[in-house]
Amino acid sequence: MTLKELFDLIAATPAYPLFYFIVIPMTALLAGIFGKNEGHLTPWKYLYATLVYLICIPGIFSITLSIYMFLFEKRSIMDTDIYIQILPVLSMIITLFIIRRNVDLDDIPGFDKLSGLVLIITATLGIMWFIDSTRIIIFTGLRFEVVLLIFAVLLIVIRFGWYRIFGRSSKRT
Repeated sequence: MTLKELFDLIAATPAYPLFYFIVIPMTALLAGIFGKNEGHLTPWKYLYATLVYLICIPGIFSITLSIYMFLFEKRSIMDTDIYIQILPVLSMIITLFIIRRNVDLDDIPGFDKLSGLVLIITATLGIMWFIDSTRIIIFTGLRFEVVLLIFAVLLIVIRFGWYRIFGRSSKRT
C-alpha cells in the first residue's frame, strides 16, 4: 500500500479520522474536568503524555506533509486535503491548548522529545529545500517513498550530529 492509497482510503471513509481527531481533544477536556489542578500528578500526567503523543505524531506528520506538498510538489493550497492536512493540525492545537490549561507541558513525560523532533524535522526539511532549490537533487521527480527514505537518512544524520555536538541531554537530574 502506498501513501496515496492510504490517503485515498482515509478520504473514502472520513468517519474514522473524524472520530479519532474528535475523541482525543474530548478525552483531554474530560481529563481536565476530572483531574482539575492534578495534572502534574502521576496518573494524570501519563494520560496527558499518551494524549500528546497520540495527537502530535499525526499533527507533526501532517505539517511535514503539507510543507513537502507546497515546497517540493508545488501544489496549490486549493488542493489541500481536509482530513489529512488540516484536521490533524487543528486537533493537535486544540488538544495542546486544553492540556496546557490543566498542566504545564514541561511536566508531561517526553514532551521535550517532541519539540526536539520538530526542530530536527524543520532542519531536515530546510536542508532538503536548499538542495532542491540549488538543483543538486530534484525531489519532485522522485517517488515519494524515495524522498521519505532520503528524509529518514537525513534525520538520522542530523540527530547523530546533534548528539555528537551537544551530548545526550543538556539537563542532568
